[in-house]
Amino acid sequence: MNESNSSLSHVSSKQARLMRLATYASATVAIMLIIAKLIAWMWTDSITILATLIDSCLDAAASLITLFAVHHALQPADREHRFGHGKAEALAGLGQSMFIAGSAAFLLLESINRLLHPKPLEVLNMGIIVMLISIALTAALIAFQQHVVKQTGSTAIAADSVHYKTDLLVNVGVIIALLLTMYGWAGFDPVFAIAIAFYILHSAWEIARDAIDQLMDKELSDEDRADIKQLATAHPEVKGIHDLRTRKAGLTNFIQFHLELDGHLTLMQAHAIADEVEAIIKEKWTDAEVIIHEDPHGLQEATPNFAHHSDNTKENT
Repeated sequence: MNESNSSLSHVSSKQARLMRLATYASATVAIMLIIAKLIAWMWTDSITILATLIDSCLDAAASLITLFAVHHALQPADREHRFGHGKAEALAGLGQSMFIAGSAAFLLLESINRLLHPKPLEVLNMGIIVMLISIALTAALIAFQQHVVKQTGSTAIAADSVHYKTDLLVNVGVIIALLLTMYGWAGFDPVFAIAIAFYILHSAWEIARDAIDQLMDKELSDEDRADIKQLATAHPEVKGIHDLRTRKAGLTNFIQFHLELDGHLTLMQAHAIADEVEAIIKEKWTDAEVIIHEDPHGLQEATPNFAHHSDNTKENT
């Protein structure tokens, strides 16, 4: 069995620093928005502002979950967690999806209630100013989060970014609704909110689905698996591969397969080839943990019930 000697944590110090900064920025922005919206709600007594205030409180809770999860996920592998702590990010994403869904459900119920029982809004200028400040802060945070996700591929930061994107949409919708309410029908406010609520629910489902895929060790995409197979078989001494298995936990991709080599090679020669194949794969997949088992070429066909071949067919790679 050929296995990487490096730590299972493939996160560089720069990536770790960016991820921590993103969590701190997220929590700080959430707290600032809570304070601003609380002041605006006290001035306007607007149910729409109250809804966004509660949403920001949920944002703060979700950001704290993300901060904890990223801190835990960046811890190196230990005796009790040989594969690292990367799944903490998926757990955070799943928790965030619940917060987002709860926020959307509350917004939907409040919007329907306001649509059925309209109420005139007052002192809307203050609400609009607060929403503009919220948009500026949220947009800056999202831009920074997207930079961090591009550099690290962090699931938790990506989920947090999606969360704030929905908030950005909510804030824009609230401004439009407030402006239309000032110069037209009061029902614009709840109608916009209902549409936003459904969009938020859709975003919550996408985050939850990605988190569940990681927690259930879903295979990488067919394109990624084909790329891995192509890289492995590009070595001139490799006859083929089988039993390719992949999964992702946090920032780390786990790749393992059986490498088919000439059965007349010595153990040292086979090991050296496997090392070279591993290096080829990790040149492209720098964040991967690669485990390779060397098999004599033709062994699978000669012994179809061989214990290693749980996938049974070479095509299932």
